Amino acid sequence: MRAGDAPGMAEARRVQLAALLAAGRPNPWPRRAWAVLAVAVLVYAAFAVELIGPKFVNGLPRLAGAAAMMLPPKGWQHLPEWLWALAETVAMAFLGTLLGAAAAVPLGFASARNTLKLRALQFGFRRFADSLRSLDHLIWAIVFVRAVGLGPLAGIMAIAIVDAGTLAKLFSEAMENADPKPLDGVRSTGASGAETIRWGLLAQVLPNMLASTLYMWESNTRSATILGIVGAGGIGYQLSDRLRVYDWGEASTIILLILGAVYVIDFVSARLRRSLIRGG
Repeated sequence: MRAGDAPGMAEARRVQLAALLAAGRPNPWPRRAWAVLAVAVLVYAAFAVELIGPKFVNGLPRLAGAAAMMLPPKGWQHLPEWLWALAETVAMAFLGTLLGAAAAVPLGFASARNTLKLRALQFGFRRFADSLRSLDHLIWAIVFVRAVGLGPLAGIMAIAIVDAGTLAKLFSEAMENADPKPLDGVRSTGASGAETIRWGLLAQVLPNMLASTLYMWESNTRSATILGIVGAGGIGYQLSDRLRVYDWGEASTIILLILGAVYVIDFVSARLRRSLIRGG
């Protein structure tokens, strides 16, 4: 009797398990509806900005024509002048990143929950950091060009302002995600609050802070090129000057110099970041 009931019991268990799995399986239709809605919004946005349409298609031949006018690159007699302007751009990015990182260290400590216990102050400092990076480098550069005049100083100040807010956020998040056990260990030795932060917290997050700063320098080299177009000096000013008079051949030479400089800085900073993260 029991042997005969075994197949029936096994079948009943399979049915019961299938019913439980079906009951626990979420309804796929809401997700599908949201996916269809997202695709519809994306397609509408593409049509609204004319990414899909005759304007984009008609612009492709003109783009190819502009690219053809850039060949061959010319104006090599201006190479010393352009190399000096390129060095000015790299220096602008470096000094702006350095000043921004220096300001971001105390601001990052003040924005982290585990270093500033007064929640009202911590919230205020974090919102202040948000306000610094809420505007792009280009907007700050226009403001500082109006304040201090044309030249690299406006670009350095614009980069420093944005980097202070961006790096403060990255630094504070690294501090909040640090392992609390080393902090407890240093604190158990009778260390002061400053010593606990120095040896328990900063020792953990310093490689990530330096790696983030190097990445920002790499990114700011590209940003500094754009800042030159609004009067912040450097190679961006030379490029905008050539584009303004439709000298595409010399513009292509300047673009090649910018690409080479960005590639070198990308390579060097990536190697340094990997070395710092590994603790080398």
